Amino acid sequence: MTNRYYEAINWNAVEDIIDKSTWEKLTEQFWLDTRIPLSNDLDDWRTLSADQKENIGLVFGGLTLLDTIQSESAIEALRSDVRTQHEEAVLNNIQFMESVHAKSYSSIFSTLHTKSEIDEIFEWTNTNPHLQKKAKIINEIYKTGTPLQRKVANVYSETFLFYSGFFAPLYYLGNNKLANVAEIIKLIIRDESVHGTYIGYKFQLGFNELPENEQQELKDWMYDLLFQLYENEELYTELLYDKLGWTEEVKTFLRYNANKALMNLGMDPLFPDTSEDVNPIVMNGLSTGTSNHDFFSQVGNGYLLGTVEAMKNDDYLIGLDD
Repeated sequence: MTNRYYEAINWNAVEDIIDKSTWEKLTEQFWLDTRIPLSNDLDDWRTLSADQKENIGLVFGGLTLLDTIQSESAIEALRSDVRTQHEEAVLNNIQFMESVHAKSYSSIFSTLHTKSEIDEIFEWTNTNPHLQKKAKIINEIYKTGTPLQRKVANVYSETFLFYSGFFAPLYYLGNNKLANVAEIIKLIIRDESVHGTYIGYKFQLGFNELPENEQQELKDWMYDLLFQLYENEELYTELLYDKLGWTEEVKTFLRYNANKALMNLGMDPLFPDTSEDVNPIVMNGLSTGTSNHDFFSQVGNGYLLGTVEAMKNDDYLIGLDD
């Protein structure tokens, strides 16, 4: 009689095709920050005002904190509720890329800032009350929430909370500045698009198995959590962008992405904002096309294996509009 102590993963017998398609998409999209020529942005950097430089440093500090949580806490929290061995493999990939994202910001810092400036950015990041509140809310859910609540926290992070930081580099990209810094951000956004949609899909599988009364309770909790996070994010956005006069545009961008997070989870949008309300320069930057870097000496999206785009909701055949 055979005693099955441990089962080998069999990629020729996939239980959920979404696991396989997500794995393939993520591996095709693999990239490293070391392949992006960040030093080519130094001339643009020197043209920015002191307030603009401070803003860039702070937004990337905040993004580093979020990606650290995603790499250190999020995947471990999600791993306890996997449905298939293949899902765990996908989560392993996601966890590694979240670490790549966190490291990428340090590559930007080391290119654009002095050591003392970097130390100041990390001190601010690790003590700012709005950032720390955001981190505590999300991380406590990872630690004590139900499996479905953890997925909600993850999707809110991937599809909503990062975008206050993404606004600035996308805005500069649209104005022909900091193209290589923005290239890293676009690569990160492309990853996060897949992560948020995939975890949202897994959430919907579990949500649809709940009785109706439990579904309503979870919905109420989800919308309450989003309001709580959005109120904090408004204060954080004001702190980051008031000096530049961009605050209201960033808040519109946040509301648009909060709706996208809800859609990833199979829920109705909360805010009236649509893509048409977002600054078109920034919306254009959300596209995941290949950058035209010099083929021999520089590397953009085009060095990736094949042409891949951010995963759309309809890739999962779950009846959502992208």
